[in-house]
Amino acid sequence: MNRRIHIMGASGAGTTTLGRALAARLPHVHLDSDDYFWEQKYSKPTPVAERLSSLKYDLDHQEPWILSGAICGWGDSLRDTFDLVVFLWIPERLRLERLRAREYERYGEESLPGGSKYADVQTFMEWAALYDTAGPEVRSRTLHEEWMAGLDCGILRLESDLTVEERVAAVLQYMSP
Repeated sequence: MNRRIHIMGASGAGTTTLGRALAARLPHVHLDSDDYFWEQKYSKPTPVAERLSSLKYDLDHQEPWILSGAICGWGDSLRDTFDLVVFLWIPERLRLERLRAREYERYGEESLPGGSKYADVQTFMEWAALYDTAGPEVRSRTLHEEWMAGLDCGILRLESDLTVEERVAAVLQYMSP
């Protein structure tokens, strides 16, 4: 039984969206790694020991669950926790378009040239653009592939531009006996 599901992939690949959609169809609670990683959203990280302790507590007390987002590095001790890992990948161009739209939705005109968040958004977009080409020193496909190679659970790869409903259907089909 897949009671402990982790959904991972690049920023903008849709891990949180899929996690929420699956939680609406399954008896699982949805948890997102960003809620543990950030003390102050997108500007001040929570200390590693604190975020890991908080996440472990919630995982231990809220089963069944779906955890979306990246935990490679700080969450390595959780590798043996998962029954199923879903890896999402979409083409870089589409992923970066989604991220630009999300940043505009989040910050509005402040995300555009001359805005108070423009430099932060540009830095984030440059980091996000590294996913498909960078090494394991940053959140990258290389890091994710190495991390998944050390897992002892089922891995479902969804590596194309699917709708949310198509992704939900693929996960549910994978989980069915």
